[in-house]
Amino acid sequence: MADAKPVSVLSSSIEEFAKLSQLRSKVRQLLSEIATADRLKHFDEIEEYDVEMYREIGRAGLINLGCYIDGPGPSHAEQAVVLEELGAGPTSVGVSMVVQYMGMQLLHSHANAEQRKEFLAPLHSGEAKMSFGLSEPGGGTDVARAMRTSAKKLEDGSYSISGQKKWIGGAMDADYIILLARTTPIERSAIDGITMFLVPRSTPGIHTEEIDTMGIRGLAQCDVYLDDVRVPSENILGEADKGFRQVISTLNGERLNGAAVALGIARGALECAVSWAKEREAFGRQIGSFQALQHSLVDASVKVESARLLLQKAASASDAGPTTNQTWSAMAKLAASDAATTTTDAGMRVMAGWGFSRALPMQRYFRDARLYTFAPLTDEMIRNNIGEKHLGLPRSF
Repeated sequence: MADAKPVSVLSSSIEEFAKLSQLRSKVRQLLSEIATADRLKHFDEIEEYDVEMYREIGRAGLINLGCYIDGPGPSHAEQAVVLEELGAGPTSVGVSMVVQYMGMQLLHSHANAEQRKEFLAPLHSGEAKMSFGLSEPGGGTDVARAMRTSAKKLEDGSYSISGQKKWIGGAMDADYIILLARTTPIERSAIDGITMFLVPRSTPGIHTEEIDTMGIRGLAQCDVYLDDVRVPSENILGEADKGFRQVISTLNGERLNGAAVALGIARGALECAVSWAKEREAFGRQIGSFQALQHSLVDASVKVESARLLLQKAASASDAGPTTNQTWSAMAKLAASDAATTTTDAGMRVMAGWGFSRALPMQRYFRDARLYTFAPLTDEMIRNNIGEKHLGLPRSF
């Protein structure tokens, strides 16, 4: 009898591993068909979102991942597999999917039946795309205290929202925005008095402007201006004045998913660099035979595999329950960010002048990797979190 539990756990682990392996194969097969090098280069160059690829991902069931709108959302382990594969190829679509998965988690957790039918169902299928309106010009990590966007309740029970949001991915062509606005002045805690709204992008009073960025060029980052945007009370997501607290519950998943895309970038860059090292010749032999170059690629490979193991552990821990120690997700994000920047830097050095060529993907990996040094939380704040929560050190900020 003493052996029953370990055998059960082992069997469950094997089944989960097989399920995730099948999912990875499915994603790779789809991307091998639709994410051609020319297509990826095209959308990066014209700086437009590949809407049709997003819809194909939805039609393949890779957004809802087998979940129903009246149940819980997909597992973090499954999302991580999809996002790593996207990060290694159509990175901008992968970054967009981090936002879609976050929106799904919020809707699965807090939407009522009507909201699930109107907003979650088309998101599941890939027929709709959402943006997440949290960040503002005057605030970063301290966005709750710095939030100036306000929602005033009118006599008929609806709300008038005015303010500005900053760095809102995909807001120009989103179908709706999950928008946070202050509904009650700060009294004791800055994270209270903020409400989450479901706002159709077509609502009068919304104006968006694209921000010119160096990376993730296939997904527009936007300024969103809100001028007396009228939203009915039925579009409050969750509980009024508790919106920011509801968002906090999704941050663990957002870190995991950001780590997965960063890991994908690192893996894609490593594969590109190794392939180049095997084919490129100098002094009559493959440059991959040079010891110093080999060492840089080996070090990058170790970082990639280490980050993957941390991510897998963090995803499993997160799927085990909401009370699980969330330090692993912070560590996974930090490790994946380091793997992405280290590997893309090594890749640029391996390819030398060819790495600068916009005809080849290394320069895109190099640019895109920099996003995850500060998103969804800066590496410095991640370290502060790990120091306090994992090492028991005094709070440093």
